[in-house]
Amino acid sequence: MPADLMRGREAGRFTAGQHDRRHNCPVFQGETNMKIIVLGAGVIGVTSAWFLAKAGHEVTVIERAQEPARETSYANGGQISVCHAEPWANPKAPWKTLQWLGEEDAPLLFRFKFDWNQWRWGLRFLQQCTPERARFNLQNLVRLGLFSRDTLQAVRGELGLSYDERTEGILHYYTDEADFNAAIPAAALMREVGLDRQVKSAAECLAIEPALKHSRRPIVGGTYTPSDESGDARKFTNELAKHAEALGVKFRYDCAIDGFNAAGGDVKSVRVHTPEGKEVLSADRFVVCLGSYSPLYLAPLGVTLDIYPAKGYSATIPVGPEHEAPTVSMTDDGYKLVFSRLGDRLRVAGTAEFNGYNLELNEIRCKALIARTSEIFPNGGDYANAEFWTGLRPATPGNLPYIGSTRYPSLWLNTGHGTLGWTECCGSAKAIADLIDGKNPEVDYPFVQGL
Repeated sequence: MPADLMRGREAGRFTAGQHDRRHNCPVFQGETNMKIIVLGAGVIGVTSAWFLAKAGHEVTVIERAQEPARETSYANGGQISVCHAEPWANPKAPWKTLQWLGEEDAPLLFRFKFDWNQWRWGLRFLQQCTPERARFNLQNLVRLGLFSRDTLQAVRGELGLSYDERTEGILHYYTDEADFNAAIPAAALMREVGLDRQVKSAAECLAIEPALKHSRRPIVGGTYTPSDESGDARKFTNELAKHAEALGVKFRYDCAIDGFNAAGGDVKSVRVHTPEGKEVLSADRFVVCLGSYSPLYLAPLGVTLDIYPAKGYSATIPVGPEHEAPTVSMTDDGYKLVFSRLGDRLRVAGTAEFNGYNLELNEIRCKALIARTSEIFPNGGDYANAEFWTGLRPATPGNLPYIGSTRYPSLWLNTGHGTLGWTECCGSAKAIADLIDGKNPEVDYPFVQGL
């Protein structure tokens, strides 16, 4: 992994006006009333635009789709889950990945390609699998997640947002005794770093979510994080975009990015095209919130990001009064699936397929979602009318997102949140707004400087 991701307490905190000795470039003091272009209108881009506008800046959001949250934020698992801060890269991950090779419905599936970026990402991932790196990443993900969840709650209270939110916590349940036993020390580690993740017996799990009593596989135990939440990320993003517009943010939809123009050691403008033609848009700052596509746009500038798309699947299942669907958000750790009740819908999502930028739905993996869901919740919903979706999660090897500055003073990053974009969006957005303004963010996190 690049030295830029070996950051945090050991690399020092960002302080306005300091010199970043690792990159020999100045960290600039913030300016007021800047013209800022945010690239991307997913949940990360829209929350970034909101906090930047709140700070008094003139903000424009560029989005190639025709409305917000049409890609990775469209139909994710719905969890605001600090309890999912356990990084994929851990000492057990290499062996598990080898076990899953060739299994079409495996929770983690690598489709190896003649793609240097995929192989490089894989090597970086292995480097993050040491106990020391796994703990470092876990600590920082928990910090960012807790800060972001608090910030989300504050935004919801301030604006009165409604997005099928539920605040009954998140329950991890287990149907395998070995998996449950392995979760007990993992829960203890999370408590050590500040998250109240409680170990629960099988009876306690059924008391938290009675729908589990119908499971065809007995529940052997679980862990419960009462402070976590769930909700529809797409609804949230669309509602917040309306408030951002009322605050003066301009949204340019159906506006695709062609590239950046750089001169004199800085980025001066971004080239875009719309159905009406091509344009060149200038600004004082550019904030990259382009998810899995971020490294593709930044490579021509010499900015290398260790981000690779991890394709995730979801099914949205209609729920009627005749069904016995769960209401508490849950995680099936054995199958790497999450469940969230979104009004009269049950959202089940999960798995990760490393297959480049391919967005085709794999029927086998779609069927696997329904097979496991119907096994645990036999009458959980109208499975015959489930709607399937897939999106590309921007995964970094250690799961830490890139938040901070690049070698170009005007170019900033808020990208690479992997499966935790919905969990980390508000905290990341508030932090990037503070960094751009030359302020110390309220969260202790290893922000990138001069990448």
